Amino acid sequence: MKKDLIWKAAIYLIMSMVIVAGIAFPIVEKPSAWYEFPLIMGLGENAKIIFFHVPSSWLTVIAYLMAMVYGVKYLRKKNLEDDMKSYAAIQLGSIFCILATVTGSVWAKFAWGSFWHWDPRETSIFALLLIYGALFALRSAIENDEKRATLSAVYSIIAFITVPFFIFIMPRIMTGLHPGSADDSNAGPVVNFKMNANMQVVFYVSLAVFTMLYFWMWKLGSSALILNEKVKKLKYRS
Repeated sequence: MKKDLIWKAAIYLIMSMVIVAGIAFPIVEKPSAWYEFPLIMGLGENAKIIFFHVPSSWLTVIAYLMAMVYGVKYLRKKNLEDDMKSYAAIQLGSIFCILATVTGSVWAKFAWGSFWHWDPRETSIFALLLIYGALFALRSAIENDEKRATLSAVYSIIAFITVPFFIFIMPRIMTGLHPGSADDSNAGPVVNFKMNANMQVVFYVSLAVFTMLYFWMWKLGSSALILNEKVKKLKYRS
């Protein structure tokens, strides 16, 4: 219990520090203080969105990967708890996918003048929302637990094949407005950002704490689904 409280407190404290630093630290052309971020060509003040947008996209990939992994485990062992863990990952993946879309749209409004342009990056993230949204519809249409788990596992495996293409490949081989597109000559992809040391620290700490938050939420969500399933079975037997 004590370890759990320390874990939660650490996530809350680090997340608060990232939010404050990501919003409050100024971007200047020539940083001279530890709390100043450098000006990145093609991004300007909008560069601060990377502390929230990139982790959301990162966790979308992690969550959908875990959904596939537990889908494979279910097909091998036929343990419904693996299906619940896969489903919890799908739920969180879709939440973070929506957050990535929303934060990207906010960035697009300030950078390009409107919230949506059907840029390859925007189109690809929208396609993922549709693909995994269909999985929710599939699960809700099947009453038998084993059949639902089997079809969901197969679907999550096939669906994940599209994730690397839509997230990493398609936006980089097509021309577009988003940094990192095929014709981008300014900022480039995130890994090539000309960040100074303190900006890199905030960025990587943001990735780390968002990942910690995800695993805590996933553990909580999957445990709740498993517990709910056990309660339903007990009620059915009684």
